[in-house]
Amino acid sequence: MDPSRDIGRLLEIMAALRTPETGCPWDLAQNFSTIAPYTLEEAYEVADAIARDDLADLKDQLGDLLLQVVFHARMAEEQGAFDFGDVVQAITEKLIRRHPHVFADEKSPTPRAVEGLWERIKAEEKAANKTGQTSALAGIPVALPALSRALKLQMKASKVGFDWNDPRAVLRKIREEADEIEAELDRSEANKTATAGEVGDLLFAVVNLARHLDADPEAVLRQTNLKFERRFAAIERALAARGKAPQEVSLAEMDALWNEAKAAE
Repeated sequence: MDPSRDIGRLLEIMAALRTPETGCPWDLAQNFSTIAPYTLEEAYEVADAIARDDLADLKDQLGDLLLQVVFHARMAEEQGAFDFGDVVQAITEKLIRRHPHVFADEKSPTPRAVEGLWERIKAEEKAANKTGQTSALAGIPVALPALSRALKLQMKASKVGFDWNDPRAVLRKIREEADEIEAELDRSEANKTATAGEVGDLLFAVVNLARHLDADPEAVLRQTNLKFERRFAAIERALAARGKAPQEVSLAEMDALWNEAKAAE
C-alpha cells in the first residue's frame, strides 16, 4: 500500500491494521483504554517539538498525533458509535458555532473578547446538552497534568468569585503553607502522608500565584527544568575537566559550580 497525502489513505491503512485475521496482532489487541496513554504521550511530544523549535520533528509528531485520532475513530466505527467523518463534522460544526465573530455577525475585536465569547458559548452548549454537571468546576479532565488541572480549577473558581484580588495575598498563602510543612516536620513523629499533603497544598498555592501573574505554571516549570538541566550539565563539564564525577565531590563544591554556571548566564 503506497503512502499518500490523502487522509483517505491513512484511514485505509488503519482499517487494514485492524482487520481480523490479516491485520496487525498488536493493533487488533488494543482498545480505547490501552491507546489513551499513547495519545497523551504523542501530545506531549508535539509540545516538546514546539518547545525545541524543531519544525521537522513537529511535522512527524503531528502525524503521530493524527494517527491517534484515526485509531480511536476506527475503534469507534467498529462499535458502530461514530467514524472519522463524524469527528471531522463535529469539530467543524463546533468551530463555526464558537466563532460567530468570523462566520456570523458577532463583534469581538480583541483576543480577550474572543475568549469571553468562547466561554459563553461553551456554557450555553453545556446547558443545552443537560449533562447533569452542575458544579462550577465541572468539565475539567482528570487526566490533565496536575499543574494544568490546578490552574483550570482555579480559573473556574475565580469566575464565580472564589479568588483573591491581590497576588500578595496569594504569596502570604504560600508562606502559610510552607509554615504548615515546617510544623509537620517539627513533630516528634512526623507523618510523611500528612507532610506530603501539605506539600500538595503548597504546590496548589504556587500555581495560584503563577495564575495571578498571568503565567502558565506548566510552561514556567518546563523552562525551569530546562534551566536546571543546562546548569547541571555545566557542573558536569567543569568537574570532568578536573577529572572528577559529581558523586566524587561535596555538595558545597557542586553548589559553587552551580553559582558559576548561573553567573555565566
